[in-house]
Amino acid sequence: MKHGILTPIFLGILACWSAISVIAEDRYQFFTWEITYGTIFPLGVPQEGILINGQFPGPTIEAITNDNIVVNVINKLDDKFLITWSGIKQRRTSWQDGVLGTNCPIPPNTNWTYKFQVKDQIGTYTYFPTTKIHKAAGGFGGFNIAQRSVIDTPYVIPSGEFTLLVGDWYKTNHKILRRLLDLGKTLPFPDALLINGQKDVGVFTGEAGKTYKFRVSNVGLATSINFRIQGHKLKLIEVEGAHTLQETYESLDIHVGQSMTVLVTLDKSIGDYYIVTSSRFTNPILTTTATLRYSGSNSKASGQLPIGPTDVDWSIRQARTIRLNLTANAARPNPQGSFHYGTIPILRTLQLANSKSNMNGKLRYAVNGISHINPSTPLKLADWFNIPGIFDLNTIKDVPSFSGNSAKLGTSVIGFTLHDFTEIIFQNNENTIQSWHMDGSSFYVVGFGNGKWTPNVRETYNLVDGITRYTVQVYPNSWTAILVSLDNKGMWNLRSAIWESRYLGQELYMRVWNNEKSLYTETNVPANVLFCGKAKHLPKL
Repeated sequence: MKHGILTPIFLGILACWSAISVIAEDRYQFFTWEITYGTIFPLGVPQEGILINGQFPGPTIEAITNDNIVVNVINKLDDKFLITWSGIKQRRTSWQDGVLGTNCPIPPNTNWTYKFQVKDQIGTYTYFPTTKIHKAAGGFGGFNIAQRSVIDTPYVIPSGEFTLLVGDWYKTNHKILRRLLDLGKTLPFPDALLINGQKDVGVFTGEAGKTYKFRVSNVGLATSINFRIQGHKLKLIEVEGAHTLQETYESLDIHVGQSMTVLVTLDKSIGDYYIVTSSRFTNPILTTTATLRYSGSNSKASGQLPIGPTDVDWSIRQARTIRLNLTANAARPNPQGSFHYGTIPILRTLQLANSKSNMNGKLRYAVNGISHINPSTPLKLADWFNIPGIFDLNTIKDVPSFSGNSAKLGTSVIGFTLHDFTEIIFQNNENTIQSWHMDGSSFYVVGFGNGKWTPNVRETYNLVDGITRYTVQVYPNSWTAILVSLDNKGMWNLRSAIWESRYLGQELYMRVWNNEKSLYTETNVPANVLFCGKAKHLPKL
């Protein structure tokens, strides 16, 4: 009798538990992307582009916080190929980061499947190729992460949204551009700016009186841009996964690799209005336009294009106004300001100085005197399988240790202990603007300043509401300071977002490690991992 009563109850409980487990599992999104060459016409003349499923730019991924993303990449190019998911933190999964320090590139006529979760993230991101100079031919696209419906947004939900991928562009074939770099020469000045792969063509349509979200990313190789819309205000709401104080701007500087999200209210007369992007800190200035069209408009955009800023100081002043919204939630219900980063003791300080030099008659770029070279064996594989002779933790130092512009080749890896709270100063001693990107973590931008960084400038740091982001600019002959909690175990790329500089050595890797083997801190090597270099002999898993 007891068994007859208990069994249905037990089975009922088990069934409920199973149902809850299924409901609780985060959504999966599956994509199959075929990477091919194709003829494109971004500047009105035919040129070879890199397409994803026949598209240039590639398809936009629309995700929700905690979605699981599975992308089967089929490489139909004649080159090895990798994609990185810029700003996606890859919590516990540096295997999926898609850079040469973590992944063997996908050989031609083969495929590889990325599998990762957009864990506890919201915001505007991008993806792009990291191999050779493929980004100059395409292969990039938008990656947007919406909040879960149970998490409040700190603004009224807009009536729609648009993704704008803005960047510099060359008519020259990417293989010729790569040959120039391999010969030790610099890249030429870009031919134009594009918006979503077009110049002076795109149209974005909305209804009068309504508000729209514009997600704007700089996907270029070298050029900072300024973004503005004729007659309309830009209310900044999010920068690279962080909700900002909702300041209103006439225009916004967006540096290479950066993303910003603004709200625009269509509060003017029905008509067409110019969307304008222009290059910053360049001579000549490049400009391209698109159109903001009110539904029912019968008139083309007209009048003078809104004027953009021209000086560096304006950009610095604007950058200091971009601050974290401390009371807003992000991917979780707790306020963004609940992590009091300004009260945490700094365990380590890095001073990273970029430099440009001539090595054996060829142009090279360096960080702290080391011009990085990628070994044929990915650093992550070498670390995981204890393959000797690939890298050490002594090649690059925490502070610049060279004089003048001298530099040497090396594989730059800096070792950290998991959860190290670190201060990093990017010191730019050149007359050009720099842009630095960190994989695996977001960081707090706490200060900008002219000249050389010194310890006493810490008194000027913003230790309360500095914005968190994954890419930061460093102005000419200036410094930028960031604070970061390195709480994501793995091998993480820290690189110049200026492609010429990165390609010719301006990058390094951060090995964030502890001796605990736990799936709570890092997943095991994926079953489909590719082996190459000195790891090629390893047995398939």
